[in-house]
Amino acid sequence: MKLNMIGMVLAAAEPAKAAGWFAEHFGFTVDVDLGWYVNTQHTGDLKLSLDFVQRDHESWPVVTRGRSVAGTLIAFVVDDVDAEHERLGRAGLEVVLPLVTEPWGQRRFQVAGPDGVFVEVLQRVEPDPDWLAANGF
Repeated sequence: MKLNMIGMVLAAAEPAKAAGWFAEHFGFTVDVDLGWYVNTQHTGDLKLSLDFVQRDHESWPVVTRGRSVAGTLIAFVVDDVDAEHERLGRAGLEVVLPLVTEPWGQRRFQVAGPDGVFVEVLQRVEPDPDWLAANGF
């Protein structure tokens, strides 16, 4: 399978508000806004479509219609996680996982987004050699 773009659709109480949050803080642009459905795009080296559908809309799957999002974490890999942590902290976002360097090779933090979605911002770093050895790598 050849993928041309990766897209994700999230249920939202207020699709425009959720889309606006991602536009303001993560560089997405609103492409289509139908009220009950909002499409955002992020273009760069990897094209990403992040869409929001009113959670009780008839187009949303019946089994989850009307429910809040739970257990959803979107990860964005960046070149300078420290700069992003500082920028998003200044913007007043709620940090739910403080900036940490993990022994498996990630420096990361997490913020709370709209509608129960969480965003992890991470940078790849060199893994700890002792951790690698202890874990069979």
